[in-house]
Amino acid sequence: MLKQRLVTAAVLIPLLLAAMFLLPGVWWQAVLIIPVLIAAHEWARLGSFGRTGEALFLLTLTASLAMLWFFVSASNPVNGQLAALSRIVFALNISFWLVVVPCWLWLKVTVRNRLVLGAAGIAVLLPTWLAMTQLQVNPLLLLLLLGVVWIADTAAYLFGRLFGHHKLAPRISPGKTWEGVAGALATVTVYALILHFAHFTERKGEFLIATFLGMAVLSIVGDLFESWLKRGAGVKDSGTIFPGHGGMLDRIDGVVAALPLAALIFL
Repeated sequence: MLKQRLVTAAVLIPLLLAAMFLLPGVWWQAVLIIPVLIAAHEWARLGSFGRTGEALFLLTLTASLAMLWFFVSASNPVNGQLAALSRIVFALNISFWLVVVPCWLWLKVTVRNRLVLGAAGIAVLLPTWLAMTQLQVNPLLLLLLLGVVWIADTAAYLFGRLFGHHKLAPRISPGKTWEGVAGALATVTVYALILHFAHFTERKGEFLIATFLGMAVLSIVGDLFESWLKRGAGVKDSGTIFPGHGGMLDRIDGVVAALPLAALIFL
């Protein structure tokens, strides 16, 4: 399993970096539609949409992406209408993660209504695509922001394994601990301080720490939410597309929750 994970990472990371730094904006936007649709397929699987339900869900998402892509491609990056639309999309997404999902998890609600799950899937995936496409205007910034999620996830795992005794949400994800959360937040704080002095010198350290901590917390919420969906579906992974790593949603569950916040703040 470890060998599979390492080989998969060794292939995926260079591909991601090459696409992020080398592709023109319009091609980056087009390429990103592929992983979004793969994630949507897995979302439909977790929601037991069935063939017809999945087809309608994918068609709706594809049409939404196409309209958004057309608007983004036809607009100047600093266009006022595009900026306003983006802020609305990101704000609605953040509200979903800060209000709807915590209530969903707190009440342990198992939703089987396809319309509700479909709307939730679009609310999760569409803003992620928009954030990834707009932040790629500055590839280094996008990489550093993705680093927040990756560092938080890795630190949570390591601190949880080494020091974890108090379960975070045993009915949702038994492996996650409060010690892991504390380790993730502490590590992200150090990361924010390093970047403050090395790169984001024009921004206050307190602002950067608060932003990165917010992203880390949202990434944990995203991880828990996907775990709850998988538990409801009775599966361990959202898919099998990445050997040793599971599915697309397993890889981006933290990103989909954290990146729209980063986009709202940094764009």
